[in-house]
Amino acid sequence: MTVRVAVNGYGTIGKRVADAVARQPDLQLVGVAKTRANFEAQGALVRGYPLYVAGDRAPFDAAGLRVAGSVADMVAAADVVIDATPEKVGRANAGMYAAAGVRAIFQGGEKADIAEVSFNALANYAAAKGKRTVRVVSCNTTGLARAAAVLTKAYGVERWDATLVRRAADPPEIDRGPVNGIVPTLKLPSHHGPDLRTIYPDLAIATSAVVVPTTLMHVHVNHVRLVRPPPTTEALVAAFRSTPRFHVFAAWEGIAGTPQVMEYARDVAHGRPDMTANVLWENGVRVDGPNAYFFQAIHQESIVVPESIDAVRAMFELAPDAASSMAITDRTLAGPAPAN
Repeated sequence: MTVRVAVNGYGTIGKRVADAVARQPDLQLVGVAKTRANFEAQGALVRGYPLYVAGDRAPFDAAGLRVAGSVADMVAAADVVIDATPEKVGRANAGMYAAAGVRAIFQGGEKADIAEVSFNALANYAAAKGKRTVRVVSCNTTGLARAAAVLTKAYGVERWDATLVRRAADPPEIDRGPVNGIVPTLKLPSHHGPDLRTIYPDLAIATSAVVVPTTLMHVHVNHVRLVRPPPTTEALVAAFRSTPRFHVFAAWEGIAGTPQVMEYARDVAHGRPDMTANVLWENGVRVDGPNAYFFQAIHQESIVVPESIDAVRAMFELAPDAASSMAITDRTLAGPAPAN
């Protein structure tokens, strides 16, 4: 079975999702949709993706960008739409998808009630099986959910406190800040803990956040009190290292912070220079009795991309379990780009 996938929204997330869909053996990219004629629309055509327009096509025609049709035409040709539009736009689009009789995957910028289930492959793959609407949780919640999948299963979590040091903007967003400041998110707790509980309803987690002037990644500072703690720090490091979608840097690699993480990603990239795994530091993990401490870094531009692919497989039951789907997704995303 091959599932026909449309990507509505071709910005930071959408263009990465489209690339990921194009690499999958069991998915077919039917097209991508844009509202504006810009370099990203041109980039979609360079990659050979059919380009559809949400709105006025006149600017696309004026720019000489080849248009395959309207967003409604694209939706009609799909089995499922991955909506990668800006926050709140996905909710406005939901009625169009339902009227067309196609399934839909929304991103974490939308409220949880937009979909039947909030999703993370490691945490609750089976919950999305057969569903018509799924919400892939936000980048930070994805990172927390993956860590929760390790900690709750192996050790049990009594209490979790996390401080999120958030990037101010994505690299292309020149009109956002802060430029020179650290801005606390004054809503306490931050929304990330409640969002994680849409996947782990009983998890005792409290989160707070600050925004700092960087575009590279988020960093989470975690203190978790475990029910059945591992005997050593090394055992916890091994648990993370042996779990898919975690990358633990050894001390000898010289990765001091997020700039080196992204430089590493550029060096090993087969496609986009992204880091879809949770990033941990071997010497940034510590177990002290029942307490576990660890830093993790989250690449906000790419971490939800493999989750969107696994969500499609779960909805259409293309793979029997999370491990099977994640193995396909991770293998294809690490391999060479497909020929256009």
